[in-house]
Amino acid sequence: MSISLSRVPQIDGAADILSDEALAFIEKLHQKFAGTRDELLAARAVRRKQYSDAKRIDFDPETADVRNGDWKVAPAPAALTDRRVEITGPATPAKMAINALNSGAKVWLADLEDASTPSWDNVIDAVLNLSAAAHGNLAYTDAKTGKSYALRTDAPLATIVVRPRGWHMVENNVIVDGKPAVGALVDFGLHFFHNAKALAESGQGPFYYLPKMEHYLESRLWNEVFTFAQAELGIEHGTVRATMLIETIPAAFQMDEFLYELRDHAAGLNAGRWDYLFSVIKTFREAGEQFIVPDRADVAMTAPLMRAYTELLVKTCHKRGAFAMGGMAAFIPNRREPDVTAAAFEKVRADKTREANDGFDGSWVAHPDLVSTCREVFDSVLGDKPNQIDKQRPEVEVTPEQLLDVASAPGSVTEAGVRLNLYVAVAYTAVWLSGNGAVAIHNLMEDAATAEISRSQIWQQIRNKVVATDTGNTITAELVANILAEEVEHLRGEINDEARFAAYYEPAAKLIGTMVSGRDEDFADFLTTPAYELLEKEYVTKP
Repeated sequence: MSISLSRVPQIDGAADILSDEALAFIEKLHQKFAGTRDELLAARAVRRKQYSDAKRIDFDPETADVRNGDWKVAPAPAALTDRRVEITGPATPAKMAINALNSGAKVWLADLEDASTPSWDNVIDAVLNLSAAAHGNLAYTDAKTGKSYALRTDAPLATIVVRPRGWHMVENNVIVDGKPAVGALVDFGLHFFHNAKALAESGQGPFYYLPKMEHYLESRLWNEVFTFAQAELGIEHGTVRATMLIETIPAAFQMDEFLYELRDHAAGLNAGRWDYLFSVIKTFREAGEQFIVPDRADVAMTAPLMRAYTELLVKTCHKRGAFAMGGMAAFIPNRREPDVTAAAFEKVRADKTREANDGFDGSWVAHPDLVSTCREVFDSVLGDKPNQIDKQRPEVEVTPEQLLDVASAPGSVTEAGVRLNLYVAVAYTAVWLSGNGAVAIHNLMEDAATAEISRSQIWQQIRNKVVATDTGNTITAELVANILAEEVEHLRGEINDEARFAAYYEPAAKLIGTMVSGRDEDFADFLTTPAYELLEKEYVTKP
């Protein structure tokens, strides 16, 4: 066997998850698909340069027949016909998994990607929890308080849809043919191997969310993975269903193609807001002032480029018989601030009302307390119907110019926005390094997408010598370094724990300081790539 492990985590059941049979399955996935994955990642960089130089992306003339063709995706299985509320969150620890399953949401997006730090222990614990849930025996007792958590029996549990890591991430603890494994194939392979038969028999899957894709050939690769995996384990073709996140700007021009490539296994598309804006910045970061994104707090979903993106998504999905899933409501209720909480709930309600009226079939929330608000909004529009795929949008016509119309987005670039971006990027990355990928910051549940847009905005602002409207200062590397130092000291005071600060916040600040330099060599495609190397540099117990 040309697959090996760095270690087996010291977690009950880990050895069973990492059985020889499971590893042999992962090895087969790599031997068949890892080479294609490497080629597709290399092609991303070439295309990005082409887009940036042209200051434009267009609908691909070579796939016009797909966009103009009369075809639909496979009909949805019963467990996925009603998705009006989806709660998102990591699959570890078990307590969070149980709370998500018990939340009253129709679907739980079990996130092994942006809301999860991919430490080896976290990866295996997540698979253990998902396996226990698939077999109906997930439970947890808090060792400190003695409080027990169990799956509810008085109401339906959320249907689980697993989000593996994106194609770009590796798993350093699994070595295949002398190279780190593909994180996506490890996540999918372990989950599918241990749970596909049980989920298929119960009609509950296996279902997946596919992140970060930039080209329809990447969705074709997933389709090939699903087809092979089902045949290998004797699962009926088409049992797997996947919802793809349209969270990159190139993907917005290939929505039909994404669905077409996965049509036997496709369930729908999702509008991934913050990652989408991050992708706009990343793709056009050197392309000039027409692509300067205002302070991220100013770019609402009502901005023209965001409206174009979501309207096209609903039209495309419903034309093809697929579900259109709305974006994240990240607010976390705070009982100590009732006025702030009430105002935030109204914003969430307005956002979900817009989505429901536009034709979305459901939407995301990050906290159980928001489930009822989202459900009420979609109930009022759907009534007794499980979805509104029948709501076609033939009047929607979206042009490349509309999708790329960054210049009309309301708001401006401010020094206060720079300061907030630095604070959030360092605070999130520090907690991520400590092992937690879903982080509460200023009453919002943040994941990696927030840090990505924060650090990429500052790089873009430095590179393009943007002038802050609130101070008149040009945003330079020196100005950013000074603000970063101040925000790091601010965080030091908030944390008030020197050992923890040194272990996580200092390396996070150093990493962010490098990544916002405005220099080409410092712009990593994904923050989590260098952060993962920090995470894996030494396997030690930290404070």
